[in-house]
Amino acid sequence: MTKKNAGNWLVVINPNAGLRAGEKDWPTINRLLVEAGFSFDAVFTERPFHAIELVRELIVSKGYRQIIAVGGDGTLNEVVNGIFQQERFCSDEITLGMITVGTGNDWGRMYGFPLKYDKAIRILANGLTFLQDVGKVKYRYDSEDKNRYFINIAGMGFDALVAKKTNLMKAKGKGGTLAYLYNLVTGLFQYKHTQMNIVIDGHEVFDGKIFSISIGICKYNGGGMMQLPFAIPDDGLFDVTVIKKASKFLVIRNIKNLYDGSFVKLKQVKTFTGQKISITSTPRHATFLETDGESLGYSPLDFEIVPKAIRLIVRKKALKTFGTPKAG
Repeated sequence: MTKKNAGNWLVVINPNAGLRAGEKDWPTINRLLVEAGFSFDAVFTERPFHAIELVRELIVSKGYRQIIAVGGDGTLNEVVNGIFQQERFCSDEITLGMITVGTGNDWGRMYGFPLKYDKAIRILANGLTFLQDVGKVKYRYDSEDKNRYFINIAGMGFDALVAKKTNLMKAKGKGGTLAYLYNLVTGLFQYKHTQMNIVIDGHEVFDGKIFSISIGICKYNGGGMMQLPFAIPDDGLFDVTVIKKASKFLVIRNIKNLYDGSFVKLKQVKTFTGQKISITSTPRHATFLETDGESLGYSPLDFEIVPKAIRLIVRKKALKTFGTPKAG
């Protein structure tokens, strides 16, 4: 065993990720991890939000400080929330790696993470870590205030509707990028523009009808759509993209421009940065929320950036334009 892989790792597998690729491919991933010299304990999630419970409880009871998530963006999101819900260690004292088997893999796309398992595990074995910012959002669900952390992008308005429709398809064993595109188009005929007020760092930046809002740390969501093309994951700031009320024709005509970020040049699009963001809507609970592709709750919404709060294993090649990697 190499020194970088020494110590016990916790591997959290979502068997349903990637249309059950998590379950089907686990024997291969297990073998590759063993061959790479990892010593680990493996646990499987059994239901939504189960990874949060597993990670929180096992860090406290077993003292794990090295974790690998095997799944998609939603699995990674749950593992991150489990890390933040425990109080045994500071969040940046825990090293988190990813083996992507999901359908979107947008966090991995930010860092050029490979989909081939042997290449991903080679990156994990190298142990190069990077401290990334984390977002925290307070929202409403069943008349109660709730909190959620996220490491990629939160979406509201039309984006949240598409995520909800896609998640319902995933629950039925369907999904993938094509499913997201299908729901994007069909959702256009269901979505009603919402009146929203947006305040960033104490300054009102928008008050009017909204088509969609993206707030995040990384660039991609929806299986490769570059919603936040200027995002830097360790600058201590959220990037914000606001798409004002737009016609169905305009949206359909510019779908391809979502994939290279050029849609932000449209006059209907505004971009901002900030550390604290508040969003209210009329009616009060009319704005729905998703974070890292997971459907959550509704407005009012309060976002807060947590700078350099999570230690992630990444590729050195992906860090040429931001941050300073450290040997794990």
